[in-house]
Formats: sequence, structure tokens, C-alpha cells
Amino acid sequence: MSALPASIDATLSLLQSQGYVADRALATVLFLALRMKRPLLLEGEAGTGKTEIAKTLATALGRKLIRLQCYEGLDLASAVYEWDYARQMMAIRLAEAGGGGADRERLEGEIFSQRYLMKRPLLQALEPHEGGAPILLIDELDRTDEAFEAFLLEVLADSQVTIPELGTFKAAEPPIVILTSNRTREIHDALKRRCLYHWVGYPDAPRELAILKARAPHAPAKLAKQVVAFVQAIRREELFKAPGVAETLDWATALVELDAVALDPALVSDTLGALLKYQDDIQAMQGSKVKELLDQAKAETRG
Repeated sequence: MSALPASIDATLSLLQSQGYVADRALATVLFLALRMKRPLLLEGEAGTGKTEIAKTLATALGRKLIRLQCYEGLDLASAVYEWDYARQMMAIRLAEAGGGGADRERLEGEIFSQRYLMKRPLLQALEPHEGGAPILLIDELDRTDEAFEAFLLEVLADSQVTIPELGTFKAAEPPIVILTSNRTREIHDALKRRCLYHWVGYPDAPRELAILKARAPHAPAKLAKQVVAFVQAIRREELFKAPGVAETLDWATALVELDAVALDPALVSDTLGALLKYQDDIQAMQGSKVKELLDQAKAETRG
């Protein structure tokens, strides 16, 4: 287990050691979240590296990563706990088969004990861990509903959850909490007030090139520059979904697999499916548009 970074520069270095190229604003808010022991809410477009921050931090600090992937209809049984009903029923039947009449109060106390409790991510994150407090990633919170957000307030404010049959479980050492949102809907103000906040936008060209070099080091230098310049250009177009950094890396990796050393219109058109994920966007970029953007990208890389 590594110690928490002692400065913003140390935070930048910590992320860099795992190949995550962050800007200073992100490193600053992450450093403050660690020092102040506050949850960190990261919003931004899909594919900009929000989830990767939690993964990188867990690896760099040697902490366990506990991930709660959010989705519509997420409930307490999936997020916090549920009872092992099959084993509870078996225990009841065995007690009844034993004869003599089972002590109902004692039996109820036994079947609603931790022995039959199935712990889900939020409850797991509040338990003691040998390597220190875990990283709790609550991913894509905007996919859940407001009722689930309201439940999270207790977890974020007090690092505890309440189970009616057993009482309150409070963390001896609060987990390091990172929440992400793609902003498909607004997160409620009550939850935001309990967090530090940062918008994770698309990186500028120099940082995206640094990310590409760190994550796809086998890409030839000329190709890497052209890929980044083309992606930066295509993001300025009217698209249903602009490509994120994840798509940039996917595309560069695909081009390396094709032994490409530079971009040309035919190659770009044939591989757009690695960069764009909607047919309307791919269709809009075909033909002369690809050549126009590619010429623009090549001109920028020559400058």
C-alpha cells in the first residue's frame, strides 16, 4: 500500500506512473478529495477517462477497487445487501424438522444474522480492508433514479448504511469515493453538496498525444500525431456522439494492427467504425469530408 500523495505535483506523478496523463486541475481536485476525505464527483462525456481515474488510483495506491456499476432500476439488493433466502429457508426447515418446536425468536435472530447476509458493493466498501480503505467507484450515477441518489446521501455523508434487521454499519476508515456521471440527467444538488466536483472534458491535442504515447506506445510517431489531429478536427463537427479518448486509443491500436504508418482517406474511411459508433456519424464523414478533415489534420501536424 502506497501513502497518499502529499502535494498536487505528487498526485500528478502518481497518476503518470500508471500511464494516466492528467491536467493540473484534475490533479488538484483529486488531491483535495484525498486530503479532505470527500467524495469526488466526475462529470463529462463518455470516454473521457472518468472511470479510469478510479482504476488508476486503486492500482497506484495499492488499494482494493470496489465498483458499483449503476443502471436504471438499481436497488438496495444489488447495491448494498440482500438476504440469502435459500439458505434461510433451509435453516427454518431444518429447525422445524428437529422437533420439539423451534424457538421462534431465537430462530429469527439466527436467520437474520451476518451468516446469511450477502454483501454488495456499498456494504463491502465500509468493511475494514488489509491494504487500507478501498476505492469505491460509483460508476455512471446518472443512470439511476433520484430515489437511489437519496439513499446514497447517508453513505456519502456518514460512511454508513443501515440494515433494519442488524442495525447500522459504519466504516472505521471511510472509503475513497469516486462517482462518475455522463450527465444524461442532472445529479441532485443535495448529493453534489457532499462531493468535490470536476468536469472531465476532452483533452487538448498535446495532452491527447501524451495519452496516446503512454497507452499505445507502439504507434509510429507520425501516425500518432495525425490520429490526434484528425480526432481533434472531427470533434469540432456536428456529430451525434463525438469520439472520446477511449475511441482515440482504439482507433490508434487498430491502425497499428494494420501496419499503418500514416493516414490516407481510404484507410480512414475503412476504419471509422473504431472511432465513431453511430452510422449517421460515419455516413456524414464519408467521401470528401474525410479528405477535408485529413488534409486539415496533416497541415496541423506539419505546422
